This record gives sequence, structure tokens and C-alpha cells, in this order.
Amino acid sequence: MLNLGLTGGIGAGKSEVSRLLTSWGAVLIDSDRIAREVVEPGTPGLTAVVAEFGPEVLTADGSLDRPRLGGIVFTDPERLSALNAIIHPLVRDRSAELQAAAAPDAVVVHDVPLLAENKLAPLYDLVMVVDATPETQLDRLVGLRGMAEDEARARMAAQATRAERLAIADVVIDNNGPIEALESQVRKVWADLVQRAAGTEG
Repeated sequence: MLNLGLTGGIGAGKSEVSRLLTSWGAVLIDSDRIAREVVEPGTPGLTAVVAEFGPEVLTADGSLDRPRLGGIVFTDPERLSALNAIIHPLVRDRSAELQAAAAPDAVVVHDVPLLAENKLAPLYDLVMVVDATPETQLDRLVGLRGMAEDEARARMAAQATRAERLAIADVVIDNNGPIEALESQVRKVWADLVQRAAGTEG
């Protein structure tokens, strides 16, 4: 089994790389998706969040009101720490379950947006960074996602720098070009990952 940490700045194209890898057989462990799953209605995670933050963080149908919770925690580091103390162990445990269920020769892709920021590189056999210039990121966020330019710049500034991400990379995927160029790059890397996972590296 090969555990691959996958990361990249906002707008760099990490989601597209993860889609390609899973389409060829990788097992995806998406930390953002798991973080949403562990606080769905009826889960112990949601119960714990409500116990900590009160019923006002629920919508009328009993699901988590993410914008309201975000408004509480992102302006208060102590409240954010309290939320992380609930969510992070649940995400870690669920990720471990998914990893344990994977085949012995699987390529397990851990999609971790804040891998560089949280200094998580040592947890993985290899780290793949999807790289794009800040100009490319900004163009995509404004042009493709419809984000206001100042919001896009703020989101980018809140993340690790390009240099910080590249410093932890074992594999760099250059995603400044068209989608066809991305696919051919990732396909070449995929063949190497499969070999490594099967123990026939070389």
C-alpha cells in the first residue's frame, strides 16, 4: 500500500487530479468530505458540536448551519480550537477505517487541503503538490468560480505560500496549462505510484 498526500493551493486543480487518480483505481480519502460526514444529522459529531456551541448552529431541519458556525469560529481562535478538538479526531478515525479497508497493494490518496499548513507531510509515503502560479490561481477563482478578486486574493493569502508547498513535494504536477497536459502528466506519475504500491519500485 502506498499512502499519497495530495495538496495544492486554492484554484490549482487538486480536485481534478484526485478525480483522475480515482478514475484509474486509487482509493480516495477526502478529509473535507469526511469532515462534513462526521457532523451529519444523527451522528455523535453533530451532537458534540451542538453541546459545545448550542442549538443555534442547527438549521430548521436539524442539520448543521455551516455559515452560522463559521461566523462563530473564524473570528475566535479559542472557539475554532474547540471545534477542531471535536472534528479532527473523528476525521482521523474515519480516515484510518477507510485506509484499513483498502487492498494491500492500493494507492491511497489522502486529499488534504492544509497539508503544508499543518505540517502533515511526514504522515505520508509521498507528497504530491498540484502547482499553479498565483496568476493562474487568481484567473481560475475569478473567471471559473465567479469569486470577487479581493476575496480570491484573501483566500490565497490565508494558505501556505507556493514555496512552502513545493518545499514538501516529492512529486510536483504543473497545472498551469490545459486539462490535456494535466492528464498526461498525472498518468505518467500514476504508473510509478502503482509500481511503488505493489512493492516493485524501480
